[in-house]
Amino acid sequence: MPWLRNLFFRQSLLAAAFSMMLMTSSLAAELTAGPMVGATAMRQVKIWLQANGPGKAQIEYWEVAPANTATMAMNISPKRAMSHTVALEADTDFVAQFNVGLIEPGRTYEYRVLIDNKEQKIPQPLRFKSQSFWQWHTDAPDWKMLLGSCSFTNDPTYDRPGRPYGGAPSERRIYDSMAAQKPDLTVWNGDYLYYREADEDSELGMRYRWRYDRGQADHQSLLRTGSHVALWDDHDYGPNDSNSSFRLKGEALALFKRYWANPSFGLPELPGAFTTYRFNDAELFMLDDRYYRDSDKLQAADKSKIGAAQLRWLKNALLMSVSPIKLIVTGGQVTDDTSAYEGWHNFPEERADFLKFLADHKLNGVILLTGDRHFTQVLKTERQGLYPLYELTCSPTLSGPASGLVAEGLNKKMVPGTFVRTRNFCSLDFSGPKNDRRITLRSFAVNGDKNWEREIRLTELQVPSAAKVQ
Repeated sequence: MPWLRNLFFRQSLLAAAFSMMLMTSSLAAELTAGPMVGATAMRQVKIWLQANGPGKAQIEYWEVAPANTATMAMNISPKRAMSHTVALEADTDFVAQFNVGLIEPGRTYEYRVLIDNKEQKIPQPLRFKSQSFWQWHTDAPDWKMLLGSCSFTNDPTYDRPGRPYGGAPSERRIYDSMAAQKPDLTVWNGDYLYYREADEDSELGMRYRWRYDRGQADHQSLLRTGSHVALWDDHDYGPNDSNSSFRLKGEALALFKRYWANPSFGLPELPGAFTTYRFNDAELFMLDDRYYRDSDKLQAADKSKIGAAQLRWLKNALLMSVSPIKLIVTGGQVTDDTSAYEGWHNFPEERADFLKFLADHKLNGVILLTGDRHFTQVLKTERQGLYPLYELTCSPTLSGPASGLVAEGLNKKMVPGTFVRTRNFCSLDFSGPKNDRRITLRSFAVNGDKNWEREIRLTELQVPSAAKVQ
């Protein structure tokens, strides 16, 4: 009978749907992004990862002991340790962060990721290295840092019509080129991702953007290489040119904390994405140029890019630093006066206050690292009675390169030969003994070919002896 056949058909559909639900719910969660080593210290490292469903994640790790005849003959296996267990939950996008320790300074460790006690298959060795306890013992180790900003990942569903703004699939090999450098540290200098119009008006939209971009397969090799820290600029904070008025900035900060394993985020009494991070003989002062920012267009003499409280924090942090190299990292440019776009030059009183502070306190070893502008260059600002102030701007990684740039190309502060108007990334190599420490700056093309190279001796970043006399 027709009605009986229809009833049987509907029951069969319900049974099939129920069976599918059972199968889906029984599927084990798997790794979709990472693992990524974040901030490292002498006795602890942070590790980040993301999965595709609920479960429990752990890190198992062991020291890579130097091979010798005795241990090889006895077939001694390294002692293994387990991290705490982290629950992978939908409310936090199935992200887990681990504080792994106690470990010993200057040691290399291998590790593996377990989700629900199942080892995740990852097509490359997983290692992290604790920072060395070199102070008072020896010269600082040689090491490499990568710098990049403005990484637009195409997403045709939500992109604007027309030619894609981000790099073509062939250009995304820039991540493999970066990983091939085997950096000890990669610094993401703002605009790691770009919220689209469909993202930036809701928390769920912003969460989608983070999951989509962080989960790109061609990105994972770099994330699994060395350590990573990040700051934000406008596009991974909110809309283009956004400032302190952005209504979802609390949600944006929570997401930034979720997806990066920085050493810290702001202060207990001062929310934000700013932090300091000491890595070997350099200390990074990573600024939050959005949470407290006034609009660049505001007609007010006392307008601020980073806010009075953060500026006071920065000054105190610089004075507290014992590192011979001080890297001040922020999204927009600091010393460029030619730009018609965002930059610290649009906040003249605050910038003058900061530059005067550097001069008055005669701080040695300062270099500025910036991004945002979709081109790369080195600026050199001469200072009366002091050493020149260098600023390396490195951009874009995968976003569209800037066009025009007549004024920028004629900038008298620019070090000749350092102007790059194509997708690129930069490196800073720190090498040599204490009395001849060198910082080598380089820019590289998408395929890893070198665009240019410049060397700065640390002795060039010292206040002349005559100027030190009070």
